[in-house]
Formats: sequence, C-alpha cells, structure tokens
Amino acid sequence: MNRVKVHRPVQGEVYVHYGQIYVESDPEDFGPDLAKAFTGQRAGLCGAGIPGALWLTTGLHTGDVGFTVEVHDHAPPLDPTWEEVVEVSFRPVSAHSVLMQWAGEASWELGLQETDYRVRYCAQGMDEAREQDTRMDDEPQLDRYLLQFWPAPPGPDRIVRQTSDIAAYWHGYAARGQG
Repeated sequence: MNRVKVHRPVQGEVYVHYGQIYVESDPEDFGPDLAKAFTGQRAGLCGAGIPGALWLTTGLHTGDVGFTVEVHDHAPPLDPTWEEVVEVSFRPVSAHSVLMQWAGEASWELGLQETDYRVRYCAQGMDEAREQDTRMDDEPQLDRYLLQFWPAPPGPDRIVRQTSDIAAYWHGYAARGQG
C-alpha cells in the first residue's frame, strides 16, 4: 500500500479581506485579477485562469478564517465532511509560491516545485460566514478551508460538491463567462 506523504505549510487561521486570498508564484505580482482568474472555468471558488496564480474565494468578507494548505505526493482521499469542493490545475511560474493575503499584507511560503499540480479547494460554513460578513477577534470561527496540492497532469476544472448559496453564486459567475 502506498503511503501518502503530506506537508502542511499553512495551518491555523489566516486573515481575509473582500472574501479573497491568493496563491501567487510570480514574485512581481500582488494578487490576480478576478475576471481573468476565472476565464474559461465552470468552478467559481478557485480561479486558475492566470498562469502561476490562484484566486481563492471565502464566505467571510473580512476577518480570520480557518485555513490549511497541504502538499501531497499523491492524490489524497476526499473527506466527505467538506460542504464545498472544487478542483483545478495549477503550475507555479517560479520556485517561490506563497499563500498571500489581500494586497500582499502577509504571505506563507508553500514549498511548491515548478511542476503541474492538481489542486482541491474545500470549504465549510460559507453561507453563515457570508451572512455575518465580518468576524471580530472575540467571535467564533464561522468558515474554514482546505487547499490541497499534488503532482498531476493538467485537466479541466470541476465542481465536486456544492451545497451553499454563495458557492452556487460564484459557480454561476464563472460559468456565465464573467471570469
């Protein structure tokens, strides 16, 4: 039996603003453009339309969300507890890939190689977080996210699971060609 190795460069809470956070591998860039990020996609939570960048949508507009990034050597099993799940393909454009907050306020090195990856973005609690809009420091966590990478050839984006209204909205945005 093949044992899957996993590296977790991000685990805990990260701050989001405007309901977004990014993966960026171009050291000259500070976050992708929304419309370009979803060009040619059906899935609206993880925009991979710009080479070397990912746009990640959250339910919460402003505040801390639970966030974990995992880098695997093989495809990990899908945990059935996640309410929203999308998959995209991604290839870093440099050896320096980071999870980056809005406007480059903070970043976390991901340790990705310059190779093709499949990316799975999972979410829980998006509608509740969207309804609250902003989370203050003394309030409980509403939404959480898991971003998984593993080496794989490029393939089309796909919606694996969708249960929330806000995820449906963003999938519709992408499908209408707004992205």
